[in-house]
Amino acid sequence: VMTEMVIVARIPNHKADVNNYGSVSTDHIGASWDYPNASYARREEIWRDHVSYVQGFFYFLANDPRVPKPLQDEINQWGLAKDEFVDTGHWPHQLYVREARRMVGEFVVTQKDLQTDRSKPDPIGMGSYNSDSHNVQRIINEQGFVENEGDMQVPVEPYQIPYRVMLPKRTEATNVLVPVAFSASHVAYSSLRMEPQYMIIGHAAGVAAKMAIEAGVIPHEIDTRALTRRLVEQGAVMEYVPSPQVKSINLFRRLFCGEGGRRRGWSSGQREKCP
Repeated sequence: VMTEMVIVARIPNHKADVNNYGSVSTDHIGASWDYPNASYARREEIWRDHVSYVQGFFYFLANDPRVPKPLQDEINQWGLAKDEFVDTGHWPHQLYVREARRMVGEFVVTQKDLQTDRSKPDPIGMGSYNSDSHNVQRIINEQGFVENEGDMQVPVEPYQIPYRVMLPKRTEATNVLVPVAFSASHVAYSSLRMEPQYMIIGHAAGVAAKMAIEAGVIPHEIDTRALTRRLVEQGAVMEYVPSPQVKSINLFRRLFCGEGGRRRGWSSGQREKCP
């Protein structure tokens, strides 16, 4: 029952990584908009507000008499890990920032670069995570009902990441490469924001910086084909070749997963999230 409210991913030592799931869950929707530009003091306030929200969410589920008893009993079996984050009351030291300020460079990666225009003349690596955005705001719609807005879960095929994503406009800077807050739209960043892509882009930034210094040019003027070759020599992947195992998994998903990534129930007709 609890898994209808939150995602529970088991990890070693009898612990779990808990994530938002559903319309009302651990996401404090709309409460983090000030965070990117906030002062340290204001960020502390926002952090405490999020802690209060999540505490209240679980306290309600664990104690309110209106909550079904099976769910209440299950919630009461869980608690914060006593050996984690001991100096902040066992809550994480800071918020997980999925997305914040981003550069607007000479080239902006958008949805089409993930879905239709997936090959690039200046590739530095590949991405493949689905376009994944949690809800960004909670509004009252025209019918007077509460509505969450912004959730997006759209699968993509493996796509190439262009070197240009790291380059600022020449009129603004010519001596910097941006491997994390790179030039991407909200939709594109929802896929590119994963840590493996940060490492891939960071690797390319280091190699590109070295090449620019060696050639005595700005990062905008390096030989991008030479950059791609050097990255491949160092183990970077520019082309996706599916293995038999991946083909088998994709076949399984097509056979047993319905629209929206939901698994068809074997007998009851229930639909659960596909792996």
